Amino acid sequence: MSDIKVPEMGESIVEGTISKWHVKAGDSVNVGDVLAELETDKVNIEISAEQAGTIDSLLRAEGDTVAVGETIGTIGSGSGAAAPSQPAAVPAAAPSQPAAEQPEIKPAVPASPPIAASAPAAPAADAAASATPGARKLARERGIDLSQVQAVDPLGRIRQSDIEAHGTRPTAPAAPAAPAAPAQPAAEAGKPAERRKMSRRRLTIAKRLVEAQHTAAMLTTFNEVDMTAILDVRKRRKQAFQEKHDVGLGFMSFFTKAVIGALKAYPLLNAEIQGEDILVKQYYDIGIAVSAKEGLVVPVVRDADRLSFAQIEKQIGELASKARANTLSLNDLQGGTFTITNGGVFGSLLSTPILNAPQVGILGMHKIQVRPVAINDTEMENRPMMYIALSYDHRIVDGAEAVRFLVTVKQLLEDPESLLLEG
Repeated sequence: MSDIKVPEMGESIVEGTISKWHVKAGDSVNVGDVLAELETDKVNIEISAEQAGTIDSLLRAEGDTVAVGETIGTIGSGSGAAAPSQPAAVPAAAPSQPAAEQPEIKPAVPASPPIAASAPAAPAADAAASATPGARKLARERGIDLSQVQAVDPLGRIRQSDIEAHGTRPTAPAAPAAPAAPAQPAAEAGKPAERRKMSRRRLTIAKRLVEAQHTAAMLTTFNEVDMTAILDVRKRRKQAFQEKHDVGLGFMSFFTKAVIGALKAYPLLNAEIQGEDILVKQYYDIGIAVSAKEGLVVPVVRDADRLSFAQIEKQIGELASKARANTLSLNDLQGGTFTITNGGVFGSLLSTPILNAPQVGILGMHKIQVRPVAINDTEMENRPMMYIALSYDHRIVDGAEAVRFLVTVKQLLEDPESLLLEG
């Protein structure tokens, strides 16, 4: 017999969430078969069978948080009969676990501290242990205490249908209690609402963004770019570029080159704070924000200053495809010295991007919009204009330097030929 263990996933990742089991107790598996999918803060990992045999037991359920090295199941030799499918996701000796699984349920008035001696916890643990993995997951999502669920199964096993029916069955009247707000605040009574559990990645994104705002002295400065020259280059060169390099000539290569040129002129935007030191990086790994199903991710184009326009476009395309297919590796996401994010693809006209810590600068691109522009004192023309935004950490980047950086980006973009020299 061998254990199914949570594998090492990189030095910065110590735990994950089981997002899906591909097997159940009693299934026969071969070496290399995918057993489960594990969602981490950064990427999803597949756990594969290291020996052929039969699944003896699944010790943790979908939705459970597990640590690196933890045993989450066992594989026995041979193709014997199915082992009991009842997972031991919640040990009977851990009475506080059901409460930890539903942190969003808080009483509107202060409750007594969760002291083990104050109330017997065994019924809740027994109920959790006798529930199917799907039932436990649904109960967590809906904030339902398994000890209060009535099972239809004559053996007392709680199933998903029991969770769905909970609340519709009559229950014995409760003893009178002091007036208090409901223990589970919900939407306004009688109105439809849906409770969704946040994914691990969404929780991590939320945590990192809040930390960035609380840690950095973040400020944003704005400018606008006349995109006429870039649009003209793309119109004249797009087909030949596609035929020669087998990739489209987009806007991101222009912006990446312009950012690199500006970073060379203002290197503090390519730095980070480490304690009381400033680490100025002399390489240019540019993060490109990509919207994926599970939330925003920022894969990194390494040594972008050494790449041609075509190489930049290819790498960005490949990273974006991997992000949407959820196949990015840790190496694709780690590091980065500066980030570019493009809200314009969704129609955003203006925004204030949040820093991707520990970086101290992020450039926001926006929608290209034709607007009347004064060419001189007497002439007006309709020009394709884009607002650009630079958020920066004021702890090490002064306002004047940030403004000059953004002006440099603007000037390089409005004169694309200069990108061949400066970028």
